[in-house]
Parts: sequence; structure tokens; C-alpha cells
Amino acid sequence: MAGQPMMHPPIILLKEGTDTSQGRAQLISNINACMAVVDTVRTTLGPRGMDKLINSDKGATISNDGATIMKLLDVVHPAAKTLVDISLSQDAQVGDGTTTVVILAGEFLRAAKPFIEDGVHPRNIIRSFREASGLAISKAKELAVTVEGSDEAEVRQLLRKCAMTSMNSKLVSGEKEFFADVVVDAVSKLDPRTLDLRMVGMKKVTGGGLRDSFLVDGVAFKKTFSYAGFEQQPKSFDNPKILLLNIELELKSEKENAEVRLDDPAKYQSIVDAEWNIIYKKLQACVDSGAQIVLSRLAIGDLGTQFFADRDVFCAGRVAQEDLERVAKATGGQVQTTVNDLDPKVLGTCARFEERQVGAERFNLFTGCTQAKTATVVLRGGSEKFIDEAERSLHDAIMIVRRAMKNSSILPGGGANDMQISRELRDYARSIPGKSQLFINAYAKALEIIPRQLCDNAGFDSTDVLNKLRQKHALPPEKGANFGVDVNTGGVVDTFASFVWEPALVKINALGAATEAACLILSIDETIKNPKSEQPDAGPMPGRGRGRGRGRGRRGRY
Repeated sequence: MAGQPMMHPPIILLKEGTDTSQGRAQLISNINACMAVVDTVRTTLGPRGMDKLINSDKGATISNDGATIMKLLDVVHPAAKTLVDISLSQDAQVGDGTTTVVILAGEFLRAAKPFIEDGVHPRNIIRSFREASGLAISKAKELAVTVEGSDEAEVRQLLRKCAMTSMNSKLVSGEKEFFADVVVDAVSKLDPRTLDLRMVGMKKVTGGGLRDSFLVDGVAFKKTFSYAGFEQQPKSFDNPKILLLNIELELKSEKENAEVRLDDPAKYQSIVDAEWNIIYKKLQACVDSGAQIVLSRLAIGDLGTQFFADRDVFCAGRVAQEDLERVAKATGGQVQTTVNDLDPKVLGTCARFEERQVGAERFNLFTGCTQAKTATVVLRGGSEKFIDEAERSLHDAIMIVRRAMKNSSILPGGGANDMQISRELRDYARSIPGKSQLFINAYAKALEIIPRQLCDNAGFDSTDVLNKLRQKHALPPEKGANFGVDVNTGGVVDTFASFVWEPALVKINALGAATEAACLILSIDETIKNPKSEQPDAGPMPGRGRGRGRGRGRRGRY
């Protein structure tokens, strides 16, 4: 009819079954999902934090390490996965503060939620949060104190304090002084230019107590699978020559499909002898090289084991790749893929080798290595789960000590730096006009979640403690900036004077990563979920047999 607009057919853009959700409701949904993830790890923060038991296909894991929990949770919500990513990023970059970064990101989102519900555009909030983050990081750098010791003993004490602060919230906190010495000794043995974490090994032996753990000044690994002649081999050497191999030293049986045709049965023995001659030639070449210890990535069979035993040579086959690499670096040896023309230069050496009984296991110990600095921590404990968590705790402490050696700037812990940065941001917010004042104020309030959660996890009245902290931090910085939560008494304490320290890098990285994660989630206004591609019918192929020449897929026009 004249005067009526033409009706256009609807445009179908996305595949049938695609799920789309957008707008404010979608943003609120993403924030709620992230807050649900935060609520899972919230109670693990601090010295009085609780542990989580995660039961998966790989078995049960008991931990309060944020990165470990986030990894095992198997989060499927696409927005909430961002929190998993920043937790793993913090773990890789700094090694500690993984729970902190997740809690901060969740609290920033919680602070933004009321504004989103009131109709504020997310871009305004993102802009203000980024500004607040820049200010917070610069304030953290101002608060940081460089604690470079004047002599070696003083530096060691400073590193011990950082290690103990890291282990305060871990399962091994009861023995933190003992393990602080172990950790500082282990990191101190590394090359100060690289501080390569791969040169610190950790071996776990069930049985005994935590204090039965010890540090090996060199490489240690569990005795490998061995054959009968092994017990006749010498188990200790001084200044031995070490040959490292990546070849098999055992008789190889013929393939099932191998075929040998002989015109004279007497020749069969010569074929068998040739095979034995090959293996004997290899074994003799190892002995002729002057090596007293032969390690191989692959198997050393019963013939090789007995051959070496008769010549007072120690051998071990099927040595783990990482252990062989550490022995190579520590002793100066080079892994060989052939035993022909062995050069004495490829042999490694160390001051002492011995095989020692540790609990129910026997360990091979290479000590006094001069080519590269390395150390191995042998952990003891009552159960496998306990030792696994102790290993994760020591990993965090080792990372913290490494960071403190590279960058000696520290901040007072126990929520003290969070409260001081929060107070500075509040003061700044009052000096600016417009809505940004509200957003930066909300960001500042969100920073209080760290001391608040420390109180909640310790069973104290967080409102009462926070009021005391606010009163302290309202004083000039030189009088109150170092006051944080005292988890022992439920009051406040000068955490700097109490040696509750954390490297400045931990907090700076956590603030930056948490803000970026929150801004990323706030910038998402639509989620599109594509349907799973359907498998074609298992019927006849199109155009064949009973088919009519068309694909018989889902109903609809083609």
C-alpha cells in the first residue's frame, strides 16, 4: 500500500544457536562471577589463613597458595578466567602475593558495581581506576625503603626476615626460622648475576619431621633403578671424573621382524658375538676415558652394571633429564651421545660423591661443585600431601629472597602499606572535581580489603582494628605510615619494626595487575557464545546410495 514503509527481511548474522548477552546485565554478571572466585580464595590470606582441599582427577591437593588453588579450580566462566591469569602471572613474575592480587582485583570490581548499577559509563570508571593505580604505584615506590646491608651478616639477616614474612602464612610457619636459613643458604649459593631458579632442586622424602630436611651444597637425586651388580660398585669418591651420556648401554634384542639367512649354522655364533663385542667396546671406551662415575639419561643394563662394578666404576641409568642437566652445569661435564673418541675435556668433576640413606630412600649426592653454583633442598615430612605443600611454600620464599637480592626495596607488611596508600588516595580525591572523586575514593576504600581480610581470617573484629589503623595513618607519615595488623593480639603494630616485610615489587606488581584485570572486565559489555559444531549424521554420503544429492544436516533452508 502507498504510504507504508517497505518491510525488509530480518538479517541473520550469527549461526543458529549462538548465545549472546550484552549490556549492563552482562557486566554485572561478569562482576558477580569474579567475586564468586574471590570468595573462594579470600580466607587463605595471611598468617591465619585457612587451607583449601581440592579434589580432582589427579588426586587431592591441600594448599593455601593462591596460584595453586586458582590453577586447580578449573574455572570455566570466561570473565573469571582473567583472575586465574593474573594469579599465575604474579606467581611467575614475583613468586608471592598471588592471593593478594586476586582479592584486590575482586574488590576493585566490587567497588565499581554500584556505579555500574546506577548507570555510570564503564569508561569513566576505567579512566579513574587507571589514574588511581598510577598514583598508588608511585606512592608505594615512595614508601619503599632500601635495606642494603653494610656487611654480609647484615644482608643475610635482612633476607631471612623477608623469607620468614613469606612463610608466615604457609603450612611451614611453625618452622619458619629453620627454613628461612635453608632458603637463604640455597639462594646465596646461586650465581649472583643470574640467580637461576632451575639451579635450586627440591627433592621430597616421606618420613621424619620438617626439621629433618637439609640442604645439599650441590646436586642430589634419588637412586635410580639398578641391576644386580650395582651393590658391588663403590659408593663414594673424592674428586671423581664424571661421564654424562645420553645412550643406552645394554644388549639390544633383535626386532621381531628381523631376518638373518645363513648358509652355515656355525656362522650363527659369530653374529651373536658381534652384538656382544659392540656393547663391550662401548663399555670399555667409558672405562678408558678415566671416568669413575657414569650417568646416563637412558638405561644401563645388567651387563654394563656388572662390567663397571668389576672395574670400580659407579654407574646410574635412567637419570631424570633435569637432574642430568644440573649435574652437567654444576660439574662442568658435557652430555655425550656417543662413546667414540671421548675427550677428557667433556668429563665433569666435583669435590665429593657419595650415596647416602635418607629415610627409606637412597640418594646420590654430588657436593663441592665449582663450575656452577647449585643447591638441592631435601624435604622431609609425615605425609606426601604435607611435603607437597611445604615445597610450594618454600618456592614462594625462594622467589621472595631472589627478588630481595635483586631489588632490596621493601615495604612494611600486615596491610600497613595498603592503609597508607588508601589514605593518600582519599586526600587526592578531595582535591579533584567531578565524578572521578567518587571513583578514586572507591578505589582507595577497596585497598582496605587487605588489612580487613587479615583481621577476618585471624578471627578479630575487623571494624575495630581498621578504625585504629585509620587513626594511626591520619598522623604524619613518619609517625603512622608503618602501622599494620597485629595478628597475634588483634591490635595494631609497627610492622616495619616487627620485621613483617614484603619486597616492594610484590605490591607494585599486584596493584598494576589487579587494576588491569578489573579494567579489562569492566570494558566487556557483550559475551557471544558460539554453538558447538555439530557432527554430521552417520548416514550415507551426499549423492551416494540412498542420498538425494543434498547434505542432510540441521533443518532449515540452504
